[in-house]
Order: sequence, then structure tokens, then C-alpha cells
Amino acid sequence: MAKINVRDRNKNKPDKKPNWEYRFEAARINGKRKHISKAGFATKKEALNAGAIALATYENAGKVFVPSELSVADYLNYWIEKYAEMNLADATVAAYKNIIKNHIVPRIGGYKLKSIDTTTLQDMVNDIYVTRGFTRVFMNNIIKVLKGAFKYAKSTAKFIQDNPALDVSLPKGALLEPHKKTQYISKEAFTRLLERFKNSPYQYYALLISYFTGLRVSEVYGLTWDCIDLENRILIVNKAAKKIDGFDGNRNNTRAGGIRGHAHTKWYLGACKTLSSYRTINISEYLTNELKEYKASQEKNEVEYGDLYIKHYLKEETTKSNRKVYRIVSMDDSFGVEIPLPRVHLVMVKENGEFHGTDSMKYPAKIAKYELGIDFRFHALRHTHGTMLYENGVAVKDIQERLGHSTFSMTMDTYVENTKLIQDTTSKIIDDNIKIEIDKTPTNKRLHGIWLSVVNRCKTNEFYVRNNIVLCDEWQEFKPFESWAFSAGYQDDLYLSRRDKNVGYSPENCYWATLHEVKSNHR
Repeated sequence: MAKINVRDRNKNKPDKKPNWEYRFEAARINGKRKHISKAGFATKKEALNAGAIALATYENAGKVFVPSELSVADYLNYWIEKYAEMNLADATVAAYKNIIKNHIVPRIGGYKLKSIDTTTLQDMVNDIYVTRGFTRVFMNNIIKVLKGAFKYAKSTAKFIQDNPALDVSLPKGALLEPHKKTQYISKEAFTRLLERFKNSPYQYYALLISYFTGLRVSEVYGLTWDCIDLENRILIVNKAAKKIDGFDGNRNNTRAGGIRGHAHTKWYLGACKTLSSYRTINISEYLTNELKEYKASQEKNEVEYGDLYIKHYLKEETTKSNRKVYRIVSMDDSFGVEIPLPRVHLVMVKENGEFHGTDSMKYPAKIAKYELGIDFRFHALRHTHGTMLYENGVAVKDIQERLGHSTFSMTMDTYVENTKLIQDTTSKIIDDNIKIEIDKTPTNKRLHGIWLSVVNRCKTNEFYVRNNIVLCDEWQEFKPFESWAFSAGYQDDLYLSRRDKNVGYSPENCYWATLHEVKSNHR
């Protein structure tokens, strides 16, 4: 084995700081001696440590590990860097890292890679299922990571002779679980969700676009206005919005090329999920008209906010896996500086121009579940779109291309199981069968808050529940309550009161009172 030599290159230069260098001999090329060296270390110890790592890497043909001594934790880091980050989508890599960090490394990370066998892995999978109770889908993801990682260790890296994950399977309990059907959002439920968010355009139109096109959430928030041809009713999917785990092209969140902006999270526009995800979609007349209205209001907002409207610019960067991405740099014109970057007109922004990426959909999901009682995930809109098209006669090949699936079977198995086929064209079906009418009259926020307070009080307050003080059937929805409120003389300085405190909330028992009257009634 080569010997590591170290020296201080500034030893005889008292006016300069130490500059330690390591150096060792490499294989000869054409009979000439070659050396590998690196300087810039502050101490001799640092140079020796770095030299030892460099020599080990060199002796193992670029691999930083000695296979016989490699731990499972170190190997999985190696696999993520050498394989996953180079070949898989960013979201998939992030999901794999979480599985490795939270479930695999805590259980077997300290074992040597060479000592792992099928029994060890199967016992681990069984333990995760029993102690954590994860779903069949998530357990399959854990097994997918194990199979992929150990296959690479055997076939590509040559760290082990056999793949111990080859025969690992789901525990019997998970196999017995009924296969969860694709989530489908009914037209009635989706209309209620739209009604709830009609005053929040950057969420309302995101929901609307996915429902009418089947776009993924990252594709919706990656849309820019130059990709939507409103005259010819065409939408182009050519990028996706993403936060890249563990990547920071610029150290300072709020700086990019010397530009200080308002954004505190790092959002990028990058590649779509797969090659088949790049596609051109014909959009219906209904969606086109909705987007025209949205674009006009967005342009109006930019004028009204003036210098305080937040604009977005793109800065090209490269990820660790050498993928090109574009960081979204956001700032307004109040700084009075010219931005040396191309501006991008994002579609899904707040009234003042702010962009929050796919995080914008976390709140609607909570509202859907806890306020509206709808089991909702954004991806369900994609499933719903595909199923509705199939039920109304669109050819599966057209649905496949519209959803950006790489295979015919993926479309059939995932989105259009057990539905009725009727022939027609896509855009006509959308306008004729799934058009939605939304009342865009602004909701009185104070009145809506009063209604929500009453709803929650009747459901959760112990005194109300015990005494059967309930909300009448008519007022289970906000609109009937709102209509009664204005007909009964509601004003913003009045409060909802009951004539008989032992009876629940209904039009016959409720009226609007001043704060003084409310206090008097409680004396």
C-alpha cells in the first residue's frame, strides 16, 4: 500500500499561515510516476485524516468503503448518492431517505452489510408492521427500498454475493388487508370544496385545473402563463414545482446572485416526473373561461399593488446529481433595483403575488377533512379526472396521454377500474357532463365565523351536548343560515342570540341583538 506523506508548504514562510498537504504515490502511467495530493489544511492532523480517506478511496477504485467492513447505514447513504439521486425523481428520493432514516437505520443500520440475511430483513419488516401498523401501501414502499438497495449492492457495487431482500415479503396481516380503491371525489363534494375556497384564488384555481385536466399538484404549481394558450385552449406541461431535499444551490435562503427577496422557502422549477409527463393537453371551454377570468384578476392585482406586488425570477442552478433546476427568486419593486434574471409569470400565486408552491394545498386538505367532512387528497383529483373521462367514453389511450402515463396498463389498473365505457370526445364530455356552477359572491367572513362557532359548540361543548342544544337541520349548511341572517336584519355590530336558552339554534328561536342586549339577557 502507498505511504501518505504530509508537509507544511509554508514552513519557511513565517508571514503566512500553515498550509498542510498530503501526498501519496499512484499507479504509473506509461512508465511515469504519478502522485495524488491536496493542500489547504490548517493542521498536520487534518491533512493526515484527509489523506487516509483519499488513499482508501483510491485503493478501492473510487469506493470510499472496504466492503467487508461496511455498515448497512453507510451503504444506504452510498446507494442514495450513487444510484437514487442519479436515477429517481426528487420526490421519490426524499421518500426513500425518510424510510431509511426513520425505519431501517434505527433497526439494522449498525450491522455489517455482509452479515445481513433474508431472515434479518423479514424480521425487521414484520416488526415495523406490528409496532407501527402502517398501511399495505407504505409497507410495500419499505420493501421496495430494501429490494432496490440490496440488488444494487449485489449486482452493481459487488459488495455482497447474494441479495438477501429478494424473498422478503409483506406480513400476512398486511396481505389480508383489502386493497384500497382509488380515491374518487364526487361532484357534490368537490363543489362544496370549491365553494369554501372561492375567495382564495391561488387554491381555488389549483383545485379547478387538476379536476379538469388531471395534472399532478407539482405540475399545477409549476404552471406559468406562457404554457397556457387561452385562445387555442391548449395547456403545456413541461416542468414541475419542487423543494429539493438537502439541496441549497445558494447558502443564503434570501439571496440568489446578490438579490435579496421576500421568500423564506426555496422553491424550484425542474423536470417533470417522467418523460411521458411532458405533454400538451386540450382544455375545455369552461376551464378556458375560468382561467381568462383568473388571469385578468391577477393582472389587475399587479397594478393595484404597484411596487409591493411580488414578482418572480429564475436563477439556473445544478443539483448534486447534475440536474438543471431553476430557483424561484421572489421580490417586489420597493428595493428599486433592476433584477439581472429573467422574470417568470407563475399561475398559482396569491393576490399580492406570493408563491407558496405545493404547500398551498395543505390547508385545503385539513379544511376538507375537519370542516367539510370530505376525505380529500389533492392527488384524488387526478384519479377522479381519469375515471370520469373513462366513464363517459373517452378512449383509454387518450386518457393515458392526457394523464402523462408511460404505460397503458398503469392507466387501466390505477384510474379506470370497473367503470362503464361510452364513446365521445374529451373536451365535449367535460363541458357537457362535469361543468360546475360556482356562486362567487364574496362570503361575509364574520357571519361565517359565527356559524362555524355555533356548529362546533353544538358538536363539542359538553353542556350543549348533555342538554340536547343542537343546530337545526336547515342550518347544517352555511348558505341557508346566511340567507336567514340578512333577512333577519344582520349587521356587523350585532350578535346571534336565542330567545329560549333551553332550545337549540333555529330561525324561530334566534335573533340579532346588540352587545348590551346580550349581556342583559345573561343577568
